[in-house]
Amino acid sequence: MDVTLHLAQDPEADELLGRSPLAALVGMLLDQQVPMEWAFKGPSTIARRMGAEDLDAHDIAAYAPEAFAALLSDKPAVHRYPGSMAGRVQQLCRYLVETYDGDAESVWRGVSTGGELLKRLQDLPGFGKQKAQIFLALLGKQLGVRPEGWREAAGAYGEPKSFRSVADITGPESLTKVRAHKQEMKAAAKAAKASGE
Repeated sequence: MDVTLHLAQDPEADELLGRSPLAALVGMLLDQQVPMEWAFKGPSTIARRMGAEDLDAHDIAAYAPEAFAALLSDKPAVHRYPGSMAGRVQQLCRYLVETYDGDAESVWRGVSTGGELLKRLQDLPGFGKQKAQIFLALLGKQLGVRPEGWREAAGAYGEPKSFRSVADITGPESLTKVRAHKQEMKAAAKAAKASGE
């Protein structure tokens, strides 16, 4: 895996995301309740604070939980909820160590169908169906991981030029389009909720 991603809108953070399967997974895990760029900058910040050039699932899984939470809480915090997200990152890394010997790329390496890949992603701690579909779309659209039926398994996120999620962000212009789509979805959900009350 060695591509250029533009999810953090920060050259150093994006370079790590493009070469490190674990960094990409951790960024996706952090992508909730914070701006996308903040979430995807997180893996680079964690690696730097651990004194490393990449994330290592074994190292993170073995880290003392309180110390790892403190590492994510240092200013600027890696996430709006650094303590709980530290626990989630460690849980993900423990699962990767137990299931894939710490090799994040093994989650998708050699998978023959989109359905199988979606199931593997949904089995990851912290990955519900929507997050798994978005990450599957990111793998297919930007990282060249395209098992048979990947677009269908990714649902609407797999559609070409859909600008629905991080899978469609390739620079500032597409980031603006994805952000606009998310705001439209929030407004529609709010309107639907208001009319239902």
